[in-house]
Amino acid sequence: MTPERVDWARLHAPSLGEFEALAEAAYAGLPEDFRRACAGVAVRVADLPDDDALDELGLESPFDLLGLFRGIGLAQGGGLGQLQSGQMPNQVWLFRRPILDYWAEHEEALGDLITHVLVHEIGHHMGLSDDDMARIEAAAE
Repeated sequence: MTPERVDWARLHAPSLGEFEALAEAAYAGLPEDFRRACAGVAVRVADLPDDDALDELGLESPFDLLGLFRGIGLAQGGGLGQLQSGQMPNQVWLFRRPILDYWAEHEEALGDLITHVLVHEIGHHMGLSDDDMARIEAAAE
């Protein structure tokens, strides 16, 4: 079987909407028990992290941050149905341009990279170890 040829000269980087679709597909491919534990966590996509996120983490370049978990993780007592008045729901952010920049410089498929960042940030919500996250990534479709 001959591999499909890609006409790279005509391709563009995925738009924000296309990137969101890639993130949704990555999420749908995660193990069901992992997704069930993520109930109430909103997955968001933005081109770049905001200045507040960079300041919080002491980063100078928005390209240093591929993803971010914002909220109160399960390990800190956060969870579905436990929001305090005025508290935003837990969110996982994926940043399109830094992920695309990283992808361009490394030998990894874009879908695999998005899955990696997604699992890593959800892992922060759940208080998982790096080994736990690696097992979940390996189990992803």
